[in-house]
Amino acid sequence: MKHFCKITVLRRELFQDLADQYLADPQSGKCPVFQDGQEFLVDTTEYFRMLNGGFCAEAWDCISRYVYTALQGGSIMRGWTNDEKVMVACCNDGTRPVVFKLERIDVDA
Repeated sequence: MKHFCKITVLRRELFQDLADQYLADPQSGKCPVFQDGQEFLVDTTEYFRMLNGGFCAEAWDCISRYVYTALQGGSIMRGWTNDEKVMVACCNDGTRPVVFKLERIDVDA
């Protein structure tokens, strides 16, 4: 069995009140790195290449452990989500977070 992890950008948020209070440029808007609905399919080779310009380093730092778990065939969130192969996570930007869906995809090798 081979495992992949599909990463889908569910949405980009903006908390304007926090941006107004804390950002150097309060009008910077939502995260410009990702787009809603954007998808990435990661295998074990791609896992180590995500920081090669294709993914935000801060966001990758937040989700990479769960992606790795999926690639090893593990349960991403057993008992927390209604499907142990799926997790919803976000980056750590408190003023304009990006919400991701992570899905383990199993393929017969």
